[in-house]
Amino acid sequence: MNEPENFENSEEVKPEAAEAQKAASADPVSLAAAKVAAEAAREASQETANPETVEPADEPDELELAYGEVADLKDKLLRAMAETENIKRRGEREKTDLRKYAIADFARDMLAVSDNLQRALSAVSDEHRKGNPEMAQLLEGVELTQRELQGHFDKHGIREVNPLGEKMDPNLHQAVVQIDDPEAAQGTVVQVMQVGYVIQDRLLRAAMVGVAKGAPAAPKAADDDGQNVDTQA
Repeated sequence: MNEPENFENSEEVKPEAAEAQKAASADPVSLAAAKVAAEAAREASQETANPETVEPADEPDELELAYGEVADLKDKLLRAMAETENIKRRGEREKTDLRKYAIADFARDMLAVSDNLQRALSAVSDEHRKGNPEMAQLLEGVELTQRELQGHFDKHGIREVNPLGEKMDPNLHQAVVQIDDPEAAQGTVVQVMQVGYVIQDRLLRAAMVGVAKGAPAAPKAADDDGQNVDTQA
């Protein structure tokens, strides 16, 4: 009777052995996947338990952003102020030029009147003036008119340009003829056909002038004995 019971006890399998047999009979690939999943779960749980190990994302500093905006606005303000100052100066300069040169066209037209008055005075000699009282009185009125016109010219900054004896200036003078004058240096104004005028510092009309050609070039001086001297040793 005891022998069957011992046999049955010998055939009985323990639970730990059954689990070992079940694990041994499992697929190796599934076992590897299970190990990887378990390892990942363990690392995630450790990171959650230690939040200090997670690096925070870089965020822009609000103070630095504010400083950048202030610098940008300051630069724009300085540029706007400089542009405003330039516009103001340009406006003042244009206003001054307008006040100085507004009558330039009118003054240029009045130059012909001054020329005609001067021609009228130059057409009558002193003898004819002395022998004809009526003519002398007429010419006196012409002289008064010319002086009054010249006074208005002076009032508005209109000046006469009469460059006789001066070096020709192409900015103020217009040469219309060259004259042989050995006593004058080349380019010197020796004759004025028509005087010029300027208003302030601008040219109204160039003076029409004749300039000296200058003395011809002197020939080379010959040696005293007519022989060339060799200076080479």
